[in-house]
Amino acid sequence: MSELLARHRAVMPNWLALNYNEPIEIVGGKGNRVVDADGKSYLDFFAGILTNMIGYDVPEVREAVERQLATGVVHTSTVYLLRGQIELAEKIARLSGIPDAKVFFTNSGTEANETALLLATYARKSDQVLAMRQSYHGRSFGAIGVTSNRAWKNNSLSPLNAHFLHGADRHLAQFRGLSDAEYIQVCVDDLRHVLATAVAGDVAALIAEPIQGVGGFTMAPDGLFAAYKEVLDEQGILLISDEVQTGWGRTGSAFFGIQNHGVTPDMMTFAKGLGNGFAVGGVVARGDLMDALPAVGLATFGGNPISMAAANATLDYVLDHDLQANAARTGALITDGLRAAAERLRVVKDVRGKGLMFAVELETPAQAARFMEETKRAGLLAGKGGLYGTAIRMAPPLTLTMDEAAEGLGIIVHALEVINAEAAAQ
Repeated sequence: MSELLARHRAVMPNWLALNYNEPIEIVGGKGNRVVDADGKSYLDFFAGILTNMIGYDVPEVREAVERQLATGVVHTSTVYLLRGQIELAEKIARLSGIPDAKVFFTNSGTEANETALLLATYARKSDQVLAMRQSYHGRSFGAIGVTSNRAWKNNSLSPLNAHFLHGADRHLAQFRGLSDAEYIQVCVDDLRHVLATAVAGDVAALIAEPIQGVGGFTMAPDGLFAAYKEVLDEQGILLISDEVQTGWGRTGSAFFGIQNHGVTPDMMTFAKGLGNGFAVGGVVARGDLMDALPAVGLATFGGNPISMAAANATLDYVLDHDLQANAARTGALITDGLRAAAERLRVVKDVRGKGLMFAVELETPAQAARFMEETKRAGLLAGKGGLYGTAIRMAPPLTLTMDEAAEGLGIIVHALEVINAEAAAQ
């Protein structure tokens, strides 16, 4: 055990997970690569859990932050006008497509989802919330209540009365043979049945990830949330799209994940990649919903000048360089290559994803752990998760080049070949 790992374990909680048998300390980064304390370089296909969205040491972001630091003002709080906050809110409101949108900034996706749930439950005067099976919306008390993954739920207590829907669980036997249209119809029928049997009176909202992050990048077929929204609208139930991992063009086919379903939600939550490593989260919602809260509110660090400088520079970079299109190109190269390889690799149960958000489902958690070690050895960082701990999930920076995509694909396929050979030999 390294000295730093021993110190970590002495003062950090046991439930604070670390990747790898021998965890690494990242001490440098440039472009889409990082360097550990031993001097080893890695192509980063996990991006700080989808947070270093445009890579490392980006001049435009660094210079924006340095300009703000040079003013001497790191923090003032939301009780003063914050030019960067206003400018970023204007951009997000415009990009969201939500009518008369307003924006509230927080520090994380967890806080953002808490805020959205507060807005919805106040507007509807109900503690009843719908969420998706296998979902993850954060680690706080309320967010855990709408999380549907036992590995991430510390208790059953909640301020919310949650009911969980189908939509991202086509691996189950009863859904496996259905077409997209048939599966959507089954899910809509189930939603109607839940509303007829499991709830009492008004429901506040459905909160859903267009692609489930911790769930292993499982996702509903395009169009499901549009079909759900038709039912929700009949009863005035709000739709909250959790875009913490799917926002800002990552799926390649849409700027926000929910747009792949051809629907505009009442609210969207966001965080992670927007600050390219600086802490920022928030909610963009219909103005009437955002303005309705009767009590005074603020966010001490939400909208702070440093994070706003980084986020404005990051979002401008994404738009100016059309990184959504780049995600579509590079993601297709990788996903197509993985699907071709999967045809000859028994250990690969599924390949799924959109743009630069893709996953490989293996047979066992042990194989997923083995993949992590093999790709680390080969110089690539990945993530794992999924409901059963068998999914490898990867989301490189949106600045990934075609050469880097091909390099990463080669490392991934080789690791899968090693695992496949080991499984065949057992």
